[in-house]
Amino acid sequence: MIRLVVADDQDLVRAGLRAILESAPDMTVVAEAADGAQAARLAREHSAHVVLMDVQMAGTDGLTGIGAVAAAIPSARVVMLTMYDVDDYVSQALRAGASGFLLKTTPPEDLLAAVRRVHAGEHVLGPTVTARLVESFVRRPTPSSGVPEELSSLTERELEVFDAIAQGLSNAEISEALFLSEATVKTYVTRILAKLGVRDRVRAVILAYECGRVG
Repeated sequence: MIRLVVADDQDLVRAGLRAILESAPDMTVVAEAADGAQAARLAREHSAHVVLMDVQMAGTDGLTGIGAVAAAIPSARVVMLTMYDVDDYVSQALRAGASGFLLKTTPPEDLLAAVRRVHAGEHVLGPTVTARLVESFVRRPTPSSGVPEELSSLTERELEVFDAIAQGLSNAEISEALFLSEATVKTYVTRILAKLGVRDRVRAVILAYECGRVG
């Protein structure tokens, strides 16, 4: 059972999210919070696995709340929810340690799937969020051709997997696209993150944008 904390300063939004989440047989909302600090406290109190948190809240906002959750219960994953796919919010949230960033307009079935992926250790970005990130990076100067120095330690196959990660593909999708078993994909992902010195897939995606592999 995936244990969730829902953090939003609007009662109706929290109620709606609770209804969606608890319609799934493998999820339960263990607490609701009105700001980031309360979310962190309740996540620790209830041993939550995932925190769904609004970006803009009265009191401690969601971006500050990411760090508070990490300090209170390091094992918990944070997914940011917002009405606006603003570039600054997305990049700040991901760099602060969020495991995902979704719009509140995300269809219920996609929200449930995202929670499951995050709980399984993956990272999720809504399609429009990914598009905005790409836009922000393509506006930068064009990088030189060839493999950037940061990626020079990767083999050709690892670069293929890295590019698939940068496109937001899950392990299952990479497995299908590259004709590899999921176990092999997991091994590649672990090896790639270690070689690049990044702690998770989101940082790998950011690096891919910065190196010009996406766009």
